[in-house]
Amino acid sequence: MRIGVDVSPLVGNLTGIGRYTHEVLKRLIESGHEWFLYSHDHIDANYTERTNVHLRLVKTFRFLPRIVSVQTTIPLQANLDKVDLFWSPTHRLPTLLSKKIARVLTIHDLVWKRAGETMRPLNRFLDATLMPEGIRIADRIIAVSEHTAFDLKTEFPTSRHKIRTIPLGVSSPFTAAPRESLASMGLTGQYFLFVGTLEPRKNLGRLISAFSALPQRLREQVCLVIAGGDGWGGVNVASIAERFGVERNIRVLGYVSEEQLATLYSHALFLAMPSLYEGFGLPLLEAMARGIPVLASDCSSMPEVVGNAGVLVDPHDVSSIVKGLVEILENGARRSELSKLALLNASRFSWDKAAKETLEVFEDAIEIRKKLVGF
Repeated sequence: MRIGVDVSPLVGNLTGIGRYTHEVLKRLIESGHEWFLYSHDHIDANYTERTNVHLRLVKTFRFLPRIVSVQTTIPLQANLDKVDLFWSPTHRLPTLLSKKIARVLTIHDLVWKRAGETMRPLNRFLDATLMPEGIRIADRIIAVSEHTAFDLKTEFPTSRHKIRTIPLGVSSPFTAAPRESLASMGLTGQYFLFVGTLEPRKNLGRLISAFSALPQRLREQVCLVIAGGDGWGGVNVASIAERFGVERNIRVLGYVSEEQLATLYSHALFLAMPSLYEGFGLPLLEAMARGIPVLASDCSSMPEVVGNAGVLVDPHDVSSIVKGLVEILENGARRSELSKLALLNASRFSWDKAAKETLEVFEDAIEIRKKLVGF
């Protein structure tokens, strides 16, 4: 097969969709076939040097948004490369692909529909405009969780037959450094961890409010560590922490390397992720794979990912978050129990399995496309 892939999520620092694209793609490439990777900029991935991989840097235009250029230059290049299938791992498909090219689209979430007020307005507009069209023209759609699949079937019932659920996986390529190494980040005592881009959907305001409402003896024993790059929406952690009087007990690290993140996960008491909406919630799985308990929201995909290995809270109710924090912080036996359950739960998820099932979807999509165009 000649397979084209939009690898724009791999440009720059990897976040959730970038991590998904990287982990699945590197395994797919190892399976053989010929791969054409389309990007607006260079990507840092050693598999681009393999003989069966061709990196195409497509032209973008300064006076147009990148998405407009991608909708035009990528499909033109894919048509010239005569790919059999085009895969977009990020919500949108080029509309100008040759009718002979099969197309597969991965949908991670429907934030624009379920929690649109938490999105950057431009991104909300693009998803609301381009995702439905991508769903319409796709031969197969990959949903990263059963909840995302349910949302898709609810919003786009005529596309139910196209949808296949393939959960994300987890990998731990980096060994955690000793706890002493955290001193370079200003961490010397016990802490719990938040990981994610700083944006309204992550619900940091309520998490910090709940932290401030803890009994003083607990609040003084532990630090809240926030790791993640700046997003949008004016989420100023320092200002929120000062408003609630807990600035001394919060550390904001910004975007951290994968090596640093492995160390942060491994020495944390637990991960706190009371998001308003998640299509999957990869940090939950990454923490559990290292035996770290999690506190997560009782909505969207998070209960599906956490299983019985965490404490679920109502993300809209600060008192519920407080109760969850107290449950994990006060009860060492409960934390130990959750740690064992976390390792067991994380073993359900595999990037190898995700890649294998993704390749099967590709093969299926090509057969469907052949029947559609009659060759």
